[in-house]
Amino acid sequence: MHGYSGEQRHGALGTCRLAVVLAAALCGPAAPARAQPDTATVRALKAVADGVLRDATFDFVDSATGRRYAAPDSAPAGARLRIASPYNDWRYWNGVLNLAMLRVADELHAARYAAFARRNVAFAFDHYRYFEDRHQREDKWTYPFGQLFTLEDLDDFGAEGATVIEVSAWDHDPRYQGYVDRAAANVARRQDRLPDGTLARGRPHRWTVWADDLFMSVPFLARMAVLAGDRRYLDDAARQVINFHRHLFDERAGLMYHNWYSDTERPGAAFWGRANGWALMAEVELLDRLPPGHPQRDTVLAMFSRHVAGIARYQDATGLWHQLLDRNDSYLETSASAMFTYAIARGVERGYLDAGWAAMARRGWAGILTRIRPDGQIEGTCAGTDVSDDLADYYRRPTPVNDPHGVGPVLLAGTEILRLVR
Repeated sequence: MHGYSGEQRHGALGTCRLAVVLAAALCGPAAPARAQPDTATVRALKAVADGVLRDATFDFVDSATGRRYAAPDSAPAGARLRIASPYNDWRYWNGVLNLAMLRVADELHAARYAAFARRNVAFAFDHYRYFEDRHQREDKWTYPFGQLFTLEDLDDFGAEGATVIEVSAWDHDPRYQGYVDRAAANVARRQDRLPDGTLARGRPHRWTVWADDLFMSVPFLARMAVLAGDRRYLDDAARQVINFHRHLFDERAGLMYHNWYSDTERPGAAFWGRANGWALMAEVELLDRLPPGHPQRDTVLAMFSRHVAGIARYQDATGLWHQLLDRNDSYLETSASAMFTYAIARGVERGYLDAGWAAMARRGWAGILTRIRPDGQIEGTCAGTDVSDDLADYYRRPTPVNDPHGVGPVLLAGTEILRLVR
């Protein structure tokens, strides 16, 4: 993303857009037909991204008194502090959000969105030690910045680690390099793996492959390969895509199961939408950084194409996809639809897919636009979801308004649609 400076990047894009404007002017009647979808997409992206800027307060609140503090050490002893805005916490969905805001900044030539991502990372590094010093084995999922300093599982640091690598291109903070090095060491030496090297978790079975973990590992590994100039990270990322497909991908359905149990050698029950979304985004992120001469590139590309072809079978007439992809009686879900739209649009734009697939991405975006309120709030995103062998658990997962799992993917999808139109 940062092959040249922000000023150069914006200048190049500005030149391209000037050419488009001039061409449209010369073409006469054809221009209005292209302008309308561009306008709607830009409006939606700004509404969502500006909503993030509006609601990200960068402060802390005492759960007992409701008082707010700019820094935790300014609160009285004994204060039960939490991060006031979920946008400022350290979760994998915040990592996706930060990456998305960087992309929106590039696409809309709006530095304020990149400034958010940079400030968000700095905010965590400025304050997490206060909470680490006071940590008494509380649950990392509810404890402020708990996932930043525990670094136990891939979803503690994979997506956020990718963000830190991106932000460090602007802000050369030694704390960032130290964190990235720790995260890379975790993936290489501490993370659970099957005998074939596939990353796995110790729950609910020992060991379980989660489709989610493809995104919690591959984008970080691919960026780490570039940062460190070490192809071993890239090789590991390619191995994960290939192995996850072998364990999780069902050729007949054209979809990935949410999980696979190594002890019983069987998949889980669900073709969950967002699990497939995580995998597709990871696949395209790897292709973005896998050089043409890499021995696994053709294999990864074929797997990505096969996965897209599978996803295509289940798109609803609205353009959206269902929570359980193969079950039309499950609800239409926004985050997975955004992930698919992003991956397909980017695949076409980068030449990983034939141009004919662009229509499916545009239909996906049209459906997503119906889920974005005028104030930028997003509807229809499934809340965080564990693996389950009971499909009813997927059917009844709630969809809170503006659940953070959907914000980053929607922004990513919109930026790629703009690139397709341009």
